[in-house]
Amino acid sequence: MTDSWATFGADLHLDPVGTGLRSGLREALREAVRSGRLTPGTRLPSSRALAADLGVARNTVADAYAELVAEGWLTARQGSGTRVARRSAPRRADPGADRARIGRPARSGPVHDLKPGSPDVSSFPRAAWLRAARRALTGAPDEAFGYGDARGRAELRTVLADYLARARGVYADPERIVVCSGFVHGLTLLGTVLRRRRVRAVAVESYGLDLHRGLLVGAGLRTPRLPLDGLGARTGELAALHGAGAALMTPAHQFPTGVPLHPDRRAAAVDWARSHAGLILEDDYDGEFRYDRQAVGALQGLDPERVVYLGTASKSLAPGLRLGWMVLPRALVAEVTEAKGYSNWTPGALEQLTLAEFIASGAYDRHVRSMRLRYRRRRDQLVAALAERAPGVEVSGIAAGLHAVLELPEGAERSVIQAAAFQGLALEGLSRFRHDDAPPGRDGLVIGYGSPSDSAWAGALDALCRVLP
Repeated sequence: MTDSWATFGADLHLDPVGTGLRSGLREALREAVRSGRLTPGTRLPSSRALAADLGVARNTVADAYAELVAEGWLTARQGSGTRVARRSAPRRADPGADRARIGRPARSGPVHDLKPGSPDVSSFPRAAWLRAARRALTGAPDEAFGYGDARGRAELRTVLADYLARARGVYADPERIVVCSGFVHGLTLLGTVLRRRRVRAVAVESYGLDLHRGLLVGAGLRTPRLPLDGLGARTGELAALHGAGAALMTPAHQFPTGVPLHPDRRAAAVDWARSHAGLILEDDYDGEFRYDRQAVGALQGLDPERVVYLGTASKSLAPGLRLGWMVLPRALVAEVTEAKGYSNWTPGALEQLTLAEFIASGAYDRHVRSMRLRYRRRRDQLVAALAERAPGVEVSGIAAGLHAVLELPEGAERSVIQAAAFQGLALEGLSRFRHDDAPPGRDGLVIGYGSPSDSAWAGALDALCRVLP
């Protein structure tokens, strides 16, 4: 017969000290509370379960609990069990630390954050996601709880193929799709594969994220700069970048300048890839969000065998989901899958099945349309506020995406960011995204108007206008 006590309560690690069982148990519990390891409100195992775990009589544990309740370390209520008392406080490792802080203002994060790169995570569709998760879990086959296909769940790859073809103009066969833990994971895998293929360099746009460039450098690849202008990356200069076998680009909405790649330059990029046996790595980070123009389709649709398409749910849903995907040329699928097979950094099957259900049910399209309207209103409010309160500041890159570029007078960028920080407003300068060896550029701010919650947006916008010249 199975011992029923084996299923009672939660595990609790204790090292009783001293020779007496009851006194040793009391002191071990006191020390666990005093040190902060057991925090106020923590529920302890039942006396029966803890006695079984420790190999002592139940009365020994019950008596120790009762004494600690009497001393105020624990509380015991019918139906609520035994818990660490709310008024108990952990011992500080350095009692002098509090005295050293007296007279100094407490440190805290910014009151408002307008740095680019994040959506409004407070608008995550919790109820719809929960419904999708329930349906996905109910319908999940037993094999979904095994190790699975390194490319990702077939259910997700199938619905992604349909969605990307419909919404982004991607040529997407499920067999070409590899699910990954976001863009960084995908780029890391591609860097490994390119290095194995003896590619020596990957061209990067002269403005972009240092993180992405660093991943490529870490894979042993050089990163020559591809210049930008008002028409996007100057792809006609790819052939002049010595040794470049691939190019990392944001053609639909260049980050951070917001410029879409001109059609002639899109064609030039694909022509370069064909004539030089090269690859374009297309980062389509916010392709769903456009406002004043038709969506710019994915570059991958021009040549699926020369363009790797990378997308994620980070901007459309939330970065915390850690869900992304690559649509690969057929010749790369096996190599990327092999590289991914050695990595444990991969989305869980249930998260993949939930996203598949979320997309298939139409909830994803509804959410994207809703957020598109919300972000457009914010974009319009930003433009209107600048016209009224800072008419000398020009705004650009606003036809799509979740950020805008504000032009500043020469030399003003640093002083504006410092003034903003003093008022609790976090901003990012345009120069922050200019690669080290790129030629000097203009001063400006990259304003992430998608980041604040609805309740914080008005305050953030007002704080921004107060610090602009």
